[in-house]
Amino acid sequence: MAVKVSDEERQRRLMAREAFPGSHEAAARSLGISSSTYKSWLAKEGLSDFIVTGRSTLRDSSGSVVMEWEKTSLDRDREDEARQAAFEALASELPRLPPTGKNKGSTFIDLCTVYTLTDAHIGMLAWHREGGADWDLTIAEQTIVGCFEEAIRGTPASALAILNQLGDLLHYDGLSAVTPTSGHILDADGRFTKMVEVAVRVLRRVIDMLLAKHERVHLVLAEGNHDMASSVWLRTMFKALYEKEPRITVDDSALPYYVYRHGETLLAFHHSHLKKNAQLPLLIAAQFASDWGLTKRRYIHTGNLHHVEEKEHCGATVIQHPTLAARDAYAARGGWFADRSMSAITYHSGFGQVGRVTVCPEMIAA
Repeated sequence: MAVKVSDEERQRRLMAREAFPGSHEAAARSLGISSSTYKSWLAKEGLSDFIVTGRSTLRDSSGSVVMEWEKTSLDRDREDEARQAAFEALASELPRLPPTGKNKGSTFIDLCTVYTLTDAHIGMLAWHREGGADWDLTIAEQTIVGCFEEAIRGTPASALAILNQLGDLLHYDGLSAVTPTSGHILDADGRFTKMVEVAVRVLRRVIDMLLAKHERVHLVLAEGNHDMASSVWLRTMFKALYEKEPRITVDDSALPYYVYRHGETLLAFHHSHLKKNAQLPLLIAAQFASDWGLTKRRYIHTGNLHHVEEKEHCGATVIQHPTLAARDAYAARGGWFADRSMSAITYHSGFGQVGRVTVCPEMIAA
């Protein structure tokens, strides 16, 4: 309820806000008022993550005012700023890993191998009686790590490796197992904390394997439509974690479009949840005009749709990658099929694509 408060009461509420940062419910309890009253007052004072979106009045039969209240909603800008600040604070406390020794094997300086993992949906629960195969946290970790071991074994010793985590690494983006934009209920395995632990452990293990073979590793941790916020803390955390490792770089672009120029070969990455494949060449050319102009061969990597599609457009080839994950109930009931696999594509700085290794989960099981 929107009510005027005395200076003394205002001071009490400010002190409660300081005593219980981030917990409106706890602050309201300490003041002996309802949470809605406290949130409304914060919004009116401009101190909240909530903004006033309207006011309502309840009148009795005679027309007299019985109650007035303000409607509030989350201030998305402030919410995003607070989340980003929390992520950066978390990263600042991470122990920095010491640098590893240089890869002792000989590598080919002109080669770059792009290892793509997209739509892994760690945290998803799939049942073989619905989708044909099972998927949970344990299976996801074993499958992803096993497929990377097999792919790394088959690729040339390029000087540079790009770990292209192309989005939807996590199946959902918070404590509730729902899609972040539409709120659709998802089949989930376990708690959010367990899902995060598995995702971080998988990335760490894959990065260690890549460092053992390649001289340098570049990380692309792209935004997906299932993990829009989590991709932010993943980039922030891994950049801080490997801050002292000169062999690792992290693309921390705030935009969900990422590029890497390897000599005269341009490599671009987008989950494709915001732009369709056919729209991407023109967007990349406009957004990254200097990199586009300095290259002769260009490749744009996308995911999102869980199946393979590769098409040469004017100026660039768009490669849509499949998923390693099994079909969940939503995909199975919708009748969508796709072969599960991942690929590692090797590019020459002057000649573009020169090799490809493809691995499927059945190879690991065998």
